[in-house]
Amino acid sequence: MYITNFKITKSNVSHLAKTGRSRWKIENEGFNRQKNLIHHIEHVNSHDYNAIQNHYLLAQITDIMMQLYQHGVQIFKDLKKTTKEKSYNLLEVIRTHWTTDEDLKAVEKQIQVRFS
Repeated sequence: MYITNFKITKSNVSHLAKTGRSRWKIENEGFNRQKNLIHHIEHVNSHDYNAIQNHYLLAQITDIMMQLYQHGVQIFKDLKKTTKEKSYNLLEVIRTHWTTDEDLKAVEKQIQVRFS
């Protein structure tokens, strides 16, 4: 069974099923990678619900940053910087960048990021 807001017809049912399965595969592989390969999220690290949420949120942010870094390696190679310089520059941006109204407006826009 599927839950969708699309009208299901004989002509689109196969496409919708394939799309749903591929989306599930992407999400399942991502969570499996985070749980078992990267962050080893195997058990509760706290009994405080907020602490658990914060820990998982930080794991998600870390995973996103790692993916962006891994997929952006060619861009960094083109900049001819060492790994130490790249890491330092990234840390400095995170440490010193102030969020502006323009940044917040950009965040409000819906975007979709795809890696191929």
